[in-house]
Amino acid sequence: MRKEKEKVYIYTRVSTTMQIDGYSLDAQKARMKAFADFNNYEIVGEYEDAGKSGKSIEGRMQFSQMMEDIKSGKDGVSFVLVFKLSRFGRNAADVLSTLQIMQDFGVNLICVEDGIDSSKDAGKLMISVLSAVAEIERENIRVQTMEGRIQKAREGRWNGGFAPYGYCLVDGKLEINEEEAEAIRVIFQQYTTTDVGANGVAKYLENHGIRKIQRQNGKNPLFDASLVRMILKNPVYCGKIAYGRRRTEKVHGTRNDYRLVEQDNYLLVDGLHKGLVSEDVWQAAQVKLLAQARKYERANRGQNERTHLLTGIVKCPICGAGMYANKSIKYRKDGTKYKDFFYYACKHRTMTRGHKCDYRKQINEELLDGAVAEVIVKLVSNPKFAAMMQEKINMKVDTAAIDQEIANYEKQLRQSYSIKSKLMEEIDSLDPDDRHYIKRKADLDDRLYKMYDRIEEIESQLITARAKKQAIEAEKLTGDNIYKVLIYFEKLYALMDEVERRQLIEALISEIQIYPERQSNGQWLKSIKFRLPIIEHDMDLSLDNNDHMETAALLLRETT
Repeated sequence: MRKEKEKVYIYTRVSTTMQIDGYSLDAQKARMKAFADFNNYEIVGEYEDAGKSGKSIEGRMQFSQMMEDIKSGKDGVSFVLVFKLSRFGRNAADVLSTLQIMQDFGVNLICVEDGIDSSKDAGKLMISVLSAVAEIERENIRVQTMEGRIQKAREGRWNGGFAPYGYCLVDGKLEINEEEAEAIRVIFQQYTTTDVGANGVAKYLENHGIRKIQRQNGKNPLFDASLVRMILKNPVYCGKIAYGRRRTEKVHGTRNDYRLVEQDNYLLVDGLHKGLVSEDVWQAAQVKLLAQARKYERANRGQNERTHLLTGIVKCPICGAGMYANKSIKYRKDGTKYKDFFYYACKHRTMTRGHKCDYRKQINEELLDGAVAEVIVKLVSNPKFAAMMQEKINMKVDTAAIDQEIANYEKQLRQSYSIKSKLMEEIDSLDPDDRHYIKRKADLDDRLYKMYDRIEEIESQLITARAKKQAIEAEKLTGDNIYKVLIYFEKLYALMDEVERRQLIEALISEIQIYPERQSNGQWLKSIKFRLPIIEHDMDLSLDNNDHMETAALLLRETT
């Protein structure tokens, strides 16, 4: 009877277009297919990650898909064929943990060129050694690549990657792209010859119809303030080449997470390309950037002295974004200062981060704050509301369901520990001279390992359930405190300072909606949505404002 072919997957990865050890990509596939034919394997799936590094398994879409197919048992494969172990991965921990997952699902790894088969006794040991070597090799390649880039920078040549906006790459050299360059020149001209900042430059570009030309490395068509600042800081625009402005640093406590950190000291040399602005103009931009950064820091420090009650809670009636407090200074006709005027405005009206909102209204902060406080005072002064709050405070939280869940997990845990102890006793009592000793022990070991997994799973579920109960009880305490504050809201609110009032409003209200236009009775406030289950139905409240009566429909439903 003819033996049925074992099914296999083929995986290939290329980080560059260069050949690997003299073998092109097609040649590598040919070798693996020949190996499969010789060993009577049936190839049922091919996976390839092009242009992906081997430093981590993260970001390799085809690799991830292959692992999902293995876990699901989609094709019933027995092996994964790779040309060399380094194509599978260069991070030792990733390679070994992935191999363990594969073997958990009955799949082994064969490295054709290295002659390694993880199903053999020495296979996994060789994989451990070679994957560690591959990781060291990857680090050496990284160091050599960095040294090559530093040398290119010293020679004034572009280091690779996408050309900065305003330039294009021709035979590896930066050449001016006049279609894009005009926007760069306008940015520097506006920033260095006017009083506007990066936000002002971004608005100028938008108002004059100057938008980014779409590229493969960018989707936002707007020159937002953040991008304007990046352009102003980049010395490439005055004919310089910089290296080391940002350094990739490993995030502490992680294996493969990295972040970019800006550096104060970096290599800066004259480039072989032509600058779009003079060095004097670029330096002037740096001076202004530094001055504005300090001014912004001082302004923020000053603003922090005043706490704004509804910042971020009140929503723009046009785009729905949070409205934030701003300050303007009112002057008398003779030029002397009259007073500071605080108001709420949509955060997107200045087109930050590429978003623009046309809502230009400035809502008097004092007026809106007062209206919100008035609504709450009217709400809590309702005798039915006060009685309802007292009832909620006296209500006991029902934890019967979660208590039963915890009890079930505790029972399962006791049973699992009992089974584990019995298994260990059985293993200890096995007779080594029994001709089935090895099989019996292997079977008991397998059951014991599975029981360890089961215990770990139950302990995790028990921790989650106990945390859930704790959260329910904590939420009840928090709710009770807020309900008590609400009952005495009017008296307490009058005694609170700005910070305490803000904290109370944040705990109490999730969002506030306003009308796009001020109403005939002078009101802006449209609705309030509370965080707590204060009332089970909508309530109409009558608000007095300059002898006018208004009914405000308040959304007093529990947020989900």
